[in-house]
Amino acid sequence: MAEGTPARIDRAALDRIIQRAAELQTSEREIGDSLTPDEVLALGKEVGIPSRYLQQALLEERTRIATPAPAGLLDRIAGPGLAAAHRVVAADGATVERSLLRWMEANELLCVQRALPGRITWEPVGGLYAAFRRSAAALGPSKPFMLSRATTVSAIVLPLESGYSHVTLTADARASRSGFVGGSVALATSGAAGTAILATLGAMLPLALVPLPVALALGYGMLRRYPPTLERLQLGLERALDSVEQSAGNSQRQLTERTAGILGLLAEEVRKALKPSS
Repeated sequence: MAEGTPARIDRAALDRIIQRAAELQTSEREIGDSLTPDEVLALGKEVGIPSRYLQQALLEERTRIATPAPAGLLDRIAGPGLAAAHRVVAADGATVERSLLRWMEANELLCVQRALPGRITWEPVGGLYAAFRRSAAALGPSKPFMLSRATTVSAIVLPLESGYSHVTLTADARASRSGFVGGSVALATSGAAGTAILATLGAMLPLALVPLPVALALGYGMLRRYPPTLERLQLGLERALDSVEQSAGNSQRQLTERTAGILGLLAEEVRKALKPSS
């Protein structure tokens, strides 16, 4: 590194520095066990956080959905049958729905199954169109399809305060989970059947038991292929929400720039009118 050049700070270090600085600043104030929303906004203003970000964070906290505990045997053995993601977006419901429709059409192999105000469901598209899209994705630099293993994908958009919406995306992976569980059970059953046949034919016990542990190991390996599938669905939902959030942010910036431009023109006209004539 050249002498006198300041050291660069990476993103992880920056997050730690900002978090620690906020803790140090807030520790100078007496804060009770709980705060009102107005007190949170006032505290954020003191540490330099814009109120619109705090407002969005407060809405996200109010609408937080707790992760449910495993409900059945399949959930405990293989994993949940649904992937879900939710977020508060600084946009009205109609804008959010349009953004989701554009994203799913352009970046996923899904088609609209049903669309109602505040609720949209998609299903996988098949046939020649799906084959063409997959071929184009393989040949080009396009993003991978993340939600194609879901039976259905649904979106629920709830309006909150003015200019904010709560978006919940859900991907149904139960059919995919059933396929992995069925394959695992089939392998285990075939191993047990092989052991029974060898024992019936009079094979020595150590030899007769060989198919069973092999089949159980293969069945377990088949079952462990489901969690990565669920994680991919989860990532696909988060990616869709990222796109909606970025679209909302771009709309806000464009509105701000447009407003600033109009105000600038008005200010320029006022300056011209007040300028003394020569």
